[in-house]
Amino acid sequence: MAATPPTFSLPRNKSFILKSSSPLHSSHILLPNPNNNKNRFRITCEINNSLRSWSIEHVREMNKDSSVNSNTNSSSSSSSLVSVSAATSSEFRTKNAKKVVLFFCDETKSLAQKIAAESDAIELRTISWGKFPDGFPNIFIPNAQSIRGQHVAFLASFSSPAVIFEQIPVIYQLPKLFISSFTLVLPFFPTGTSERMEDEGDIATAFTLARLLSNIPISRGGPTSLVTFDIHALQERFYFGDNILPCFESGIPLLKRRLQGLPDSDNIAIAFPDDGAWKRFHKQLQHFPTIVCAKVREGDQRIVRIKEGDPKGRHVVIVDDLVQSGGTLVECQKVLAAHGAGKISAYVTHGIFPNKSWARFEHDNGGHPESAFTYFWITDSCPLTVKQVMNKPPFEILSLASSISASLQI
Repeated sequence: MAATPPTFSLPRNKSFILKSSSPLHSSHILLPNPNNNKNRFRITCEINNSLRSWSIEHVREMNKDSSVNSNTNSSSSSSSLVSVSAATSSEFRTKNAKKVVLFFCDETKSLAQKIAAESDAIELRTISWGKFPDGFPNIFIPNAQSIRGQHVAFLASFSSPAVIFEQIPVIYQLPKLFISSFTLVLPFFPTGTSERMEDEGDIATAFTLARLLSNIPISRGGPTSLVTFDIHALQERFYFGDNILPCFESGIPLLKRRLQGLPDSDNIAIAFPDDGAWKRFHKQLQHFPTIVCAKVREGDQRIVRIKEGDPKGRHVVIVDDLVQSGGTLVECQKVLAAHGAGKISAYVTHGIFPNKSWARFEHDNGGHPESAFTYFWITDSCPLTVKQVMNKPPFEILSLASSISASLQI
């Protein structure tokens, strides 16, 4: 026999929060009668718990003598929609969210502050990053005993071998401080493009870094969780050992949200510079018209051609996981413009841009898609790049803060 749904009693003119440790399909709430303080209305609610917080899908006022579980339709009952304050959603998430202590390195300070601003459940804590006279790290975690029994995360940035060596000792030490769980947030997995061997003697450094992270000590709560975004090759998930639980997130939802806000959102087409990008992202972008480019060999040269799709008259957005020198994007841009693209923009999750190669990308104010970009979107997964391109059109930064904040609640 089904259990009777719980009943909630609420004060007048107040928003309310629904709490439950198990999924509910319906619930009953007693609301004050505005005409009589002694009498109350009984209403039934259909509740959606498919996300991380409750939401009211439908509210129906019940007659005084009606059965709580009555299935009468709206034509035979005095049904009416009751307005419920949506402001309680954030309050509910805050009160029921997992409290997380978030540490960060110098490079990720700005992103860490944005993440903490997303939720009152995230507490920022600092680390003293010093150096000995010989240049080796001199690191100290202030008040380390205070994090015992807490959920702890570290926001890393592996922008160079030097900073990797600085952060690895901290990453290895935090799980040993009797914490409840440990999460390593590494937005960009930097050796991802070195994932295979083509000749005997090649070193797949992606595998080496994955093994390094797989040996992070186990905390009291179990293996370390690793949160990373748009890793270059999906097979790299198999490089990690059993002592780490990789959580592979994507920046594409941020791009989709931004595209929806464009004035020409109904004229967008997505272009992939090669088959690899298409395999990675086409399922997430399948509702847009698609163009696939490919490199073909002509004599001693490799030339970019359009493999499928028509860019004519479209605002074409080239999508890839990362960019370094940008040569492939530029070649793709030229062929799209030659086939009639009206505007050309680009999105990459990770803007690496060594040696300030971002400077080659100019802003198109209109009419020059063959040589300039309308928009160039990157995330803040590479903090050093963000500092360089901030407020420099065509670049726009799509922050991963909200995505990371949500991942810390998993």
